[in-house]
Amino acid sequence: MNEENIKTAARIVLGANLIIAGIGHLSFARKGFQAQVPNWVPLKKDDTVVYSGIVEIVLGSAIVFAPKKYRQDIGRVAAAFFVAVFPGNIVQYTHERSALNLDTNKKRLIRLFFQPVLVYWALKSTSK
Repeated sequence: MNEENIKTAARIVLGANLIIAGIGHLSFARKGFQAQVPNWVPLKKDDTVVYSGIVEIVLGSAIVFAPKKYRQDIGRVAAAFFVAVFPGNIVQYTHERSALNLDTNKKRLIRLFFQPVLVYWALKSTSK
């Protein structure tokens, strides 16, 4: 498998996971995602979850389906999104909020280290 095929597979897997996560925000995991919303966010927790779910579906769809000339820009937007939601992961850890199978401090801490992986994944899988 050549590098281009690996990047394509990584891009499609990332996009599909964003779409699934976005659907989860709007339905089956909605309550769980509310645990990640910091109290300082000026919107209702449920509204924040819904809006971020819509963004994830749009981003995931764009990552999968956008023409090649737009992929790098979309990857940068996705990376920025992963950075923007990182405070929610920190809040879930520091406030010991159990949700989405993150029910121990160890699991919540490990989750924090996955966020930079998502940033890298978004940038690398969409790079030229």
